[in-house]
Amino acid sequence: MDVSEGGNLYDTIVIGCGMAGLAAGIRLAMFGQRVMILEKHNAPGGLNSFYFQGGRKFDVGLHAVTNFVEGGRGTPLGTLLRQLRLPWDAFKLCPQIGSRIAFPGMDLRFNNSIETLESEVARVFPKDIDAFRKLRKVILEHDALNLESKVQSAREIVGRIIQNPLLQDMLFCPLMYYGSARERDMDFDQFATLWKAIFEEGFARPLEGVRVIIRALLERYRSLGGTRRMKCGVKRILAKNETAHGVELETGEVLEAKQVISTAGWAETKLLCGSQRTDPDILENTGSLSFGETISFLDTKPAELGCGETIIFFNDSDQFHYGKAENPFDLRSGVICFPNNYDYGRSGDLPEGILRVTGIASYDHWTRFNADSYEAQKRNWFPRIIKSAIRFLPGIDWETIEKRTVYQDMFTPRTIEKFTSHLGGAVYGAPRKAKDGRTELSNVFLAGTDQGFLGIVGAMLSGISIANKHVLMSGR
Repeated sequence: MDVSEGGNLYDTIVIGCGMAGLAAGIRLAMFGQRVMILEKHNAPGGLNSFYFQGGRKFDVGLHAVTNFVEGGRGTPLGTLLRQLRLPWDAFKLCPQIGSRIAFPGMDLRFNNSIETLESEVARVFPKDIDAFRKLRKVILEHDALNLESKVQSAREIVGRIIQNPLLQDMLFCPLMYYGSARERDMDFDQFATLWKAIFEEGFARPLEGVRVIIRALLERYRSLGGTRRMKCGVKRILAKNETAHGVELETGEVLEAKQVISTAGWAETKLLCGSQRTDPDILENTGSLSFGETISFLDTKPAELGCGETIIFFNDSDQFHYGKAENPFDLRSGVICFPNNYDYGRSGDLPEGILRVTGIASYDHWTRFNADSYEAQKRNWFPRIIKSAIRFLPGIDWETIEKRTVYQDMFTPRTIEKFTSHLGGAVYGAPRKAKDGRTELSNVFLAGTDQGFLGIVGAMLSGISIANKHVLMSGR
């Protein structure tokens, strides 16, 4: 734990030691600000954290780092590394081998080259390839990072260009799973951002997982004199005349600051500012989408079982349903990830095979049990979730997975709420984002998920952009 020296007055207090909070803290400390990052949990990273169990390390949120382009120049990844003055190899990223969107009897393969997806669309949907190319042109010309832009329905815009509903759903499936807080739709800015992050740029992963990224950020922050406190929750943001002057911790201690950057989330920050959970605006803008995931460690590598792909986004009907789960786990669609299937090259290899299956889960269901019942529910649902996914892995059956599994765990919306403190275990936070980062208090700003940037790279860029726009450029 890093601790402060010289009293309790800071230029900026950052709430949350996730990717956005760390990036904001680094950026401000680079310019001589006295910064304190406060984190209520005992591990950094937020949603993209990790835990240890059974002698193994589990990544909570990381399937892949998006926005990967070798060398990174002129890309979001390159921009954040330059802004934080980190070397290109700081995150030790290794590219994916190749991924797939799988619907009944129909696959679209893609990798870190958009030409692969384009050729797949031409093969599977030859009548729609011109519309695909037109949509891509619209996306590439769209300024998705305009913090002042208005919300537009991606479904409406895409629907005007691509008439085929099946192709629409196959393109929406990975983008929504990797960033949409809205049911059945998403903001076109976010659609365009994720299209570029996934289809144009692509997936990568450090061999050792998300810990590599967190470690690089923490080391950079410490080197600049930044301070942080772990297991240090914020009880409320202290304000007078619509201006914050500090925070009160759950211990009762008061820390003063000239401004506050919160990565806790839109609704969660409003609660810290004095709103009630029953307030209409809180209820209307609390996300309803939460996820669950099974993680299986295998005694053999996935490729030896015939699974050589990195990530498979699957859906079991022609229509993609993306909404609040009515059952404990929505088995109709999901994401299969094989962390082994990245091109680690000389970095080495993972010691065991890993199979991860993610899908939409019901917060209401998973949070109503006591500890014993909760574990029983996980044991009941674990094989059902695996079986729903391996329908899209030809040649693999449940008996093989069960025989090869040497250790397993499962996390649920209950786990997500624990790691993120998001109301309702909402993975991607509020449906309505605060793109400019402003709140009802003149010197409290939002960064991270509910500011609207997406993914690990997006979260860091959010922290950087809010620090730049509202603190450094304003001369605060």
